[in-house]
Amino acid sequence: MDGSVVRDESLASQGRAKIDWARAHMPICDAIETEFVRDMPLEGLKVAVCCHLEAKTARLAMLLAAGGARVAVTGSNPLSTQDDVAAALAEESGISVYAWHGATGDEYSQFLDMALDVGTDVLMDDGGDLVSRVHTTRRELLQGILGACEETTTGVHRLRSMEAAGELAFPAIAVNDAKMKRLFDNRYGTGQSAWDGIMRTTNLAIAGRCVVVAGYGWCGKGLAMRARGLGAGVVVAEVDPIAACEASMDGFRVMPMECAAREGHFFVTATGCRDVIRKEHFEQMRDGAILANAGHFDVEISKPDLLSVCAGAPRQVRPNIKEYKMADGRRLYLLAEGRLVNLAAGDGHPVEVMDMSFGVQALSILHLVDHGRKLNPRLYPVPSEVDHRVAGLALEAAGISIDTLTGMQKRYLEGWQAGTV
Repeated sequence: MDGSVVRDESLASQGRAKIDWARAHMPICDAIETEFVRDMPLEGLKVAVCCHLEAKTARLAMLLAAGGARVAVTGSNPLSTQDDVAAALAEESGISVYAWHGATGDEYSQFLDMALDVGTDVLMDDGGDLVSRVHTTRRELLQGILGACEETTTGVHRLRSMEAAGELAFPAIAVNDAKMKRLFDNRYGTGQSAWDGIMRTTNLAIAGRCVVVAGYGWCGKGLAMRARGLGAGVVVAEVDPIAACEASMDGFRVMPMECAAREGHFFVTATGCRDVIRKEHFEQMRDGAILANAGHFDVEISKPDLLSVCAGAPRQVRPNIKEYKMADGRRLYLLAEGRLVNLAAGDGHPVEVMDMSFGVQALSILHLVDHGRKLNPRLYPVPSEVDHRVAGLALEAAGISIDTLTGMQKRYLEGWQAGTV
């Protein structure tokens, strides 16, 4: 616990059980850890991690420490930090933790600084708050940073904006955009975990209801797919005409939020933008509509607008459910304060899915350590060999084998003339 700041150290044994359960189902991280322990590729390096602090991310922090790194961990969302896991992780050698559930804005910022004070050879971010902080209030740290890895869509958007503005001061890897991340974590992970959070919080049926999904990126695809599997009718609201065409050809109804607002029983946002559901939409919604967000920040459902149409103060009716009663008697229900519902009201993505994502994270960090000093300060994709390595480990763990190309097939594919061998 030296140097760590957690809510309750006595919760460590409870958190340890959670971490052990996750670890038993993360064979990709286990395989990488075997190599890290043997080679110690991160020895002497200091890694600052900002993440949703729960059992799977604790496993990743332990993997980095096993490779020789000094790791400082803080939470990327005040409501997703699990205090028992934070306490257990703080007992690990080489790891400091600065986080607790329900941190205020000032505490959250203070915890970011505490993690950065431990050292910043590499940043591992989930949402871009560490990167933003070292580019604003902690610019004295910039020169020593090898680079950063970004876990989520929102953070990659921020990095692209920084790169376009010429503000990004070091190389960064868009881990979110790796195929082994977005195809599985964003789609299957969000699809399962967001509905898990919604269902365990509301205890309401999804079958026979109308679900409105805002955004048809990889997260939105997973949300819509799982909602249909649960028996719901699904409407997709989009601003991108290509994504809207895809949603339509996948069999979903597509319409503007202004129209969808009148139909939905459940609304789930996953856009990475702000004010996706706002005053004019709230005014159209049916009594009892459920509002949930699966995007990183709590700005997709406009809470100021929701408060402005509420007659009186909102009322907490169940854990993680707040009721907003309109002047005409209609009631709208906001889940988990509009924060990431799968973590603020659930346990996050399935363990096996995060095993893939964190395999990509660990190997991307290793790539930065090996090549960061030679890279220009811009946003880079995950190297294809990392994607393929993690995919191979995932197949091996599942006991699945696949074909390989013959020499003639390789020559055929590399040839430019039809029929060339």
